[in-house]
Amino acid sequence: MLYQIFETQRSIMEPFSDLAQAAAKLFSNPLNPMSQTPLAQRTSAGYALMHRLGKDYEKPEFGIKTVKVNQTDVAIHERIEIDKSFCELRRFKRFSDDPATLTRLKSQPAVLIVAPLSGHYATLLRDTVKTMLQDHKVYITDWKNARLVPLAEGEFHLDDYINYVQEFIRHLQSIYGNCHIVSVCQPTVPVMAAVSLMASRGEKTPLTMTMMGGPIDARKSPTSVNNLATNKSFEWFENNVIYRVPANFPGAGRRVYPGFLQYTGFVAMNPDRHAKSHYDYFKDLIKGDDASTEAHRKFYDEYNAVLDMDADYYLETIQTVFQDFKLVNGTWDVKSVDGKVERVRPQDIQGTALMTVEGELDDISGSGQTRAAQDMCTGVAANDRLHLEVPGAGHYGIFSGSRWRNVVYPQVVKFILDHTASQASKTAPVKQVVAEQPVAEQPVAVQAAAKQPATETAAAVQPVAVAPAVAAPQVSSKPAEKAAVKAVVKAAAKAPTKAAVTASAAKAAVAKAPVKTAPKGTAKSAAKANATAVKTNWVAPKKKD
Repeated sequence: MLYQIFETQRSIMEPFSDLAQAAAKLFSNPLNPMSQTPLAQRTSAGYALMHRLGKDYEKPEFGIKTVKVNQTDVAIHERIEIDKSFCELRRFKRFSDDPATLTRLKSQPAVLIVAPLSGHYATLLRDTVKTMLQDHKVYITDWKNARLVPLAEGEFHLDDYINYVQEFIRHLQSIYGNCHIVSVCQPTVPVMAAVSLMASRGEKTPLTMTMMGGPIDARKSPTSVNNLATNKSFEWFENNVIYRVPANFPGAGRRVYPGFLQYTGFVAMNPDRHAKSHYDYFKDLIKGDDASTEAHRKFYDEYNAVLDMDADYYLETIQTVFQDFKLVNGTWDVKSVDGKVERVRPQDIQGTALMTVEGELDDISGSGQTRAAQDMCTGVAANDRLHLEVPGAGHYGIFSGSRWRNVVYPQVVKFILDHTASQASKTAPVKQVVAEQPVAEQPVAVQAAAKQPATETAAAVQPVAVAPAVAAPQVSSKPAEKAAVKAVVKAAAKAPTKAAVTASAAKAAVAKAPVKTAPKGTAKSAAKANATAVKTNWVAPKKKD
C-alpha cells in the first residue's frame, strides 16, 4: 500500500513541480519586467529549488562521448554486449583514426567494472569509467530497475548475481584471453564469491581483483548501515521495507525494496549535509554562480535517481553479509546455474592478484572492512597483494572526484599493468624456445600452429599451440633418436611435395623412440625467478592487528 500512496503523491506533485520550473524561468527572464524587481532573483531561486525537490528523477545516461588517450581525443561508442533479465553488460568501445593511438588502444588490458546494486544506477560510476577508459578496454554491469522487469522473468537472488558476474568474466576471457575485475562497494562480496568459486573449480580467474570500499567483513568498524542491519531482524526487513510494484509498471506485482525508501535512508544518514547543500544552491542561484549551480544539479540528478531491488536479492544480502557474516565465517554456499551447491572458499584463489582500497572517512564501509579480504585470500602470494587507504576520502571519494583521479587511479592502473606484464612474462620462455630452433626444424610446428583455431585475441596467453610441436627435436637425447629425426628432415628438404608423408614419418619415428623431457626443476626455477623479478615492487600487506 505504501508504494501506491507514494506513486499517487508523486503524480499529484508532478504538475506543481513543472509549474515551479516555469515560474523560475519567468522571474529570471530579462525580457519580463518583473525580473527587474528587487525580489525577482530570490523568487526565481525559490521556485527553482522547489522544482528540484519535487521532480521525478529518471535514470541518467553515462554521456561519455570522448576521452583523451595519450593527448588524443578518442570517440566512445556505448553498446550493450550481453542483455540479461536483470542486468546489461555495457561496453564502451573506443575508436580512433590515428594509427599510433589505435595500436595503443589494442594493446591495453580489458577491465570489468562491477557496479553496485544497492539503490543507485551504474551511472554513479561515470567518473570511474571515464578515467579508466584512458588506459583500458572497459565493461560495466548496468543493473536494471526491478520494477521494470516483468514477473515472467522470474526471481532474482544473490546466487543469480554471482552467476551473472562469472558469466561476464568468461565472456571477456573468451575475447581477450583474460581480464581484470574492479568492484565498488556492495559487489565486493559477490565478486569475491564468484572468483573463489571459479578458482575452486579450477577455472581461469581474472589477473587482478580490485575491491573498493566494500563490506567484506561488516563486523569491523561498524557504521550506521551495519548497525541497522544487525539491530533489526530478518523478519523486520521483510515486513517493513518490502512492497509490491504498482500496476502502472511492467514489473507489477513483483516484491521489491523500493527506491524511494532507499533514498530516504541515504538522506537520513547525513540530513544536515544535504540541507546545507540545497541552501547553498539557493544562494548560488541568487548570486548568479552558474558553475556551482550546475555542479549541484549534476550531482543530485545522479544521487536522486534510484532503482528498486528485487526482494529476494535484498533480503539474502542483508542476511548473508550483515547478519550471518557467511563469507568470513566460511559458511556460504552458492547454487550454480546447473543447480549444484558449492562452498565459497576465498583461500582457493591463487592466480589472481588482490588490491583493496579504503577511504579514511568512509561512513558506509568502515575502516578494515575491505582490507579483510587480504586476510581471507591466503592463497594469493604476498607480492601479489596491495592495500591502499586514502587520507581524507569518504565513501564516494575513492571512486569519484579528484582523490579518485589523483590518488587512487594511479595506483590502480599501475597494479593492473604490472600484473598484465607479469602474466605475459610467464609465457615468454615458451616463445623463446621456438625462436631458438633452426629454420629447418620448424615447418611442421609452424604448419600445426597455423591450423589451430584462434579462440582468443590475446596470443600471449596461448603457449600450448607451439610448445608440443617443437618439443621432440629439442629435448631428444639419444643418438638414434637424433639420427631418425635428422633423416626425416633431410628427406623433407629433398621432397617438399611429400610434406604430409614426411610429417607422418616424423610422428612415427618419435613414437617408436620415446623422448626424454628436460628436468622439471630447471623450468620451475626459471619460472620462479622470472615471476620474482616482475613482482618485487609490491609490498606485502600489514599483518592483521
